[in-house]
Amino acid sequence: MSNDNGKSRTMASDSVKDTPTGMTDANPRAVPPEAFAPDQQGAVRASAAPQRASAASAASTRANALAGASRPRLAVIIINWNRWADTIECLESLMRSELPVRIVVIDNASEDDSLERIRAWAEGREAWQSPSGPLGRLTRPPLEKPIPFEEISDVEAVDGKPGNTLLTIIRSSENLGFAGGNNLAMRHALNDPAIAYCWCLNNDTVVEPDATRAIVARMDATHKVGMCGTQVRYYHRPGTWQQLNGSRFKLLTGMSEGIGRDQPVTRPFDPRKVARETDFVLGASLAVSRAFVETVGYMEESYFLYFEEMDWSVRNRGRFVIAFAHGAVIYHKEGGSIGSSGKKGQRSSTSEYYLMRSRIKFYRRNFPLLLPIQYPLGIALILRRLLRRQPDKAGAMLRALLGMKRK
Repeated sequence: MSNDNGKSRTMASDSVKDTPTGMTDANPRAVPPEAFAPDQQGAVRASAAPQRASAASAASTRANALAGASRPRLAVIIINWNRWADTIECLESLMRSELPVRIVVIDNASEDDSLERIRAWAEGREAWQSPSGPLGRLTRPPLEKPIPFEEISDVEAVDGKPGNTLLTIIRSSENLGFAGGNNLAMRHALNDPAIAYCWCLNNDTVVEPDATRAIVARMDATHKVGMCGTQVRYYHRPGTWQQLNGSRFKLLTGMSEGIGRDQPVTRPFDPRKVARETDFVLGASLAVSRAFVETVGYMEESYFLYFEEMDWSVRNRGRFVIAFAHGAVIYHKEGGSIGSSGKKGQRSSTSEYYLMRSRIKFYRRNFPLLLPIQYPLGIALILRRLLRRQPDKAGAMLRALLGMKRK
């Protein structure tokens, strides 16, 4: 996919030569370069913001994560698929981070006008309201608009070197899935030689302002660091952990046990013990080092959904260390895009299909001698769905178990 002229368009960059001063309805993607000027701290902010955004400027805050004279060492990777409101909320929290970061948002061929809604938010053409509730503090007041960004195609992202604009939006011409989307965005981010770490972050999250600093500090302090997770708390139950860092994995059954899952956040824990017991890091908040990616490789894209981070950990055996940035806290809505809820009986049929499909693929790739065990276990899981009176889910799981395509 491409813009009208077949090339990428950089918002607030010197490459936009044909843009008239101020934003116009005729060309809503064009923001003049003079609208952004570095302040005394090197921060990029709007000095000639559009009139439509001026009313909110008195009650707004600066996007600290996109500011700073030095080039950031951390790239945050965010996939959007038909959930633009979640993505905007995530960005509103992430851009308040204490540490400057490079942010790469990849839209996986959304069908809900996500790209235009995200553009309108960044340019200040569409007002955004922070949600109510205790976590609204992470996104209030709204960020100053416009926010400079560069928009490129999936083809341009592969070899293109990121520019000075620290927010990049990649338009994917197809839905690449979880692994494919993260891989493309990481490839683009790592074209910047300053990037040492990539943090794959689900779009249905919000983050504490010191999370990025905690991740970089932990990874810098860990010899031969490969993967690193965080505290992940439930968005709708912020006093409860979804997981600490990741999960323990039961090789025989293919089942995983989230460390700290559903425990109150007031419960004491030993960060070193959590790191030692982590077999794989939760994919909703998974940071990796450049050295890890260059040695182990990118995520296996044939899974499409589920088991990607587990496969990554298996391929990493004996190479790099799994760390735990216990000072980094994020809040996760869990399963927003396809209904991949961890609650009993609440996964969607789509989620159940890909979970079963990926389980079989994982064992076929990594532990073929244990593959025969997965079929009776799969039948047991299907029968459980039938007992719950969930025939659609049982049918989806059976199709996956037999290697059939999803309806």
